[in-house]
Amino acid sequence: MSDKPSRREATYEDLERVPPHFVGELVGGELYVSPRPRTVHARAAFRLGRALGPFDRNPVGEGPGGWVLLFEPELHLGGEALVPDLAGWRRERMPELPDVTALTLAPDWVCEVLSPSTEALDRVG
Repeated sequence: MSDKPSRREATYEDLERVPPHFVGELVGGELYVSPRPRTVHARAAFRLGRALGPFDRNPVGEGPGGWVLLFEPELHLGGEALVPDLAGWRRERMPELPDVTALTLAPDWVCEVLSPSTEALDRVG
């Protein structure tokens, strides 16, 4: 017998108990709790989102279009709950933006702004 205590897989209920001033994610059955991003991180994400803006415009509008881009969407994928900094779906896969708290359709593109406190998780997840 092992002396190691058995590990309980984290659940969505555990995630719901994370205080609102933190970001919680379920990855590989573990709950990861991180502080809200610092201002430098938020600024980098904002600037990247602004630069990508033309890709999110309606295909008949100005710019390349064809994408639905979101800041920090909650993704429920295969038992995991993830919150990338930016995510994008090709418009043909998501023609209408659903009015939901969490999306179950995997994005076609994700982006993480690396921060020292979350870099290890961001590079693996």
